Amino acid sequence: MNPIKKVYCRVYQLAFRAALPVLPYRQPKLLSSLADCIPLLQSRNIASVLLVADGGVRDLGLTKPLEDALSAAGIACAVYEQRTPNPTIDNVEAAREVYVNTNAKAIIAVGGGSAMDCAKVVGARIARPKQSVQKMRGLLHILLPTPLLIAAPTTAGTGSETTLAAVITNAKLHHKYPINDFALIPDVAVLDPALTLGLPPQLTATTGLDALTHAVEAYIGRSTNKLTRSMAEEAVTLIARHLRTAYADGKNIEARRGMLRAAYCAGIAFTRSYVGYVHGIAHSLGGQYGVAHGLANAVILPRMLDVYGAACHKKLAKLARIADIVPETQTDDAAAARAFIGWIDDMNRDFGLPRGFAQIKEADIDTMAGHADKESNPLYPVPVLMDKDELAAVYRSLMEA
Repeated sequence: MNPIKKVYCRVYQLAFRAALPVLPYRQPKLLSSLADCIPLLQSRNIASVLLVADGGVRDLGLTKPLEDALSAAGIACAVYEQRTPNPTIDNVEAAREVYVNTNAKAIIAVGGGSAMDCAKVVGARIARPKQSVQKMRGLLHILLPTPLLIAAPTTAGTGSETTLAAVITNAKLHHKYPINDFALIPDVAVLDPALTLGLPPQLTATTGLDALTHAVEAYIGRSTNKLTRSMAEEAVTLIARHLRTAYADGKNIEARRGMLRAAYCAGIAFTRSYVGYVHGIAHSLGGQYGVAHGLANAVILPRMLDVYGAACHKKLAKLARIADIVPETQTDDAAAARAFIGWIDDMNRDFGLPRGFAQIKEADIDTMAGHADKESNPLYPVPVLMDKDELAAVYRSLMEA
C-alpha cells in the first residue's frame, strides 16, 4: 500500500478508536427462552409480529412452540422463511412486504446469521422506506430507530444477535457487502442452547470457527479496549474448551451453551473493534461463488495470520496462553503464535475442511480483491495494511492450497 493511503487509513482508524467511548453502542437484553418473548411483546402492546425464520429450522419444528405461544397470547404471527445461505436484496424486500402487508410491529429472527441479517435489514427498510438496500451499504446510513427486533440464534457463530452488522448479497452483481449501523443492534437476544442441539457437525465446526475469527480479528486489530479484549479472550477460551466437544457430541448441552456464549462474546468484541481482511476476502468469496461465510473464515483465518506475521505474534501468543493452547511457561511469543495458528489448522483438518477453494478463478481475482479492498480500507484496523494487489496474492495462495 502506498504511504499516503496508509496514513489516511491509520488516521481514519485512530479517529474511530478515539470515538469508541462516546459512540452509542449497546448490548441487547438477554433472554434464555423464546417463551420469554411473549410478556415482552404484551408489555409493549404489540399485537402482530413478523417471524423471519431459517427454513431448515422451521422444518425441524423449532419455531412451532413460539408460533403456538404467540397464537395463544392473541399475537398474530406472519412468517417469512429465509432459505438461502446468504440473504439477498430480494429476500429482504420479500420479507419487508410481508411485514407491511400484515401490519406487523416487531420482528423475531430465529436461525443463523442469514435469518438474523435478513431481519435486521427488513427493520432498516421499515425505518427508511425510501432508501434502497444498496444505499445502506457501509457505515451509518440508517440512523433511525428500527422496529423491535428479537434475535434467537440457532447456530453459535455469527454473533449477529449482538452486532451492528448485517451482510447482504446483491445476487445480480455477485457482490456481498456489510451494512453497519447502531440501529441494527437487536433489542433482545435469546441464548437458548436447546435451539442449537440439532446443528450438524459440519455446521457446528464452521460456525464455531466463524466465532473464533470474529474474536481473533477483533483482538489483533488496533482498535481494542478493555471490554473488547476481555470479550475476545473469553470467546477464544470457550471455543478452545467446547468446540471439539460440540462437534463430536452435538447433544452436549454444556458444550452448546459454551459455544453460544463464545459467539455472543465475540460479537460484542468485533462490533466495537471491527474485523479485518479475513472478512473482506470471505465476503467476496461468498458473493462471487456462494461460499458459506463460516467456511470461508475458517479456511482464510490461519493463512491471513501467517501473512500478518510478527505484527500479530504478541497478541496471538497471549491468546494462546489464556486459552491453554500453550503453557504459561511458553515465553517465546513467535513460537506461541505459531502454536495458535497450528491449533486452528489442526481443527480445520480434523473437521474435514479444505485448505483452499478450487472454485477461485484467476479472471475473478482482480474484481474480488477490489471488493475486499473497498470494504476493508480504511475501516478495518488490521495489524498490517494491504492494498488490492497485495490482497490479490492472498486469493492466489488460496487457489494453490
